[in-house]
Amino acid sequence: MKRRVINTWKHLIEKRFFGVCSYVGSKLGLSDSKIRLYFIYASFLALGSPILIYLAIAFWMDIRKQFSSQRRSVWDL
Repeated sequence: MKRRVINTWKHLIEKRFFGVCSYVGSKLGLSDSKIRLYFIYASFLALGSPILIYLAIAFWMDIRKQFSSQRRSVWDL
């Protein structure tokens, strides 16, 4: 029961916060939780500057999603 609640919260948070950690984790072949921990540690050590990197990646992912959803074939006129 407790594990299911934790997984539900984790999924909700990752879904609401752009999915950056899961995207980076899948590209690098690391688990999402390790990416989140590294991000938290880096944020404390660098006084929050990794938040700008996080937002830049989120913006890039959103723009990429917009372009990929609008792409059509030449023959779909």
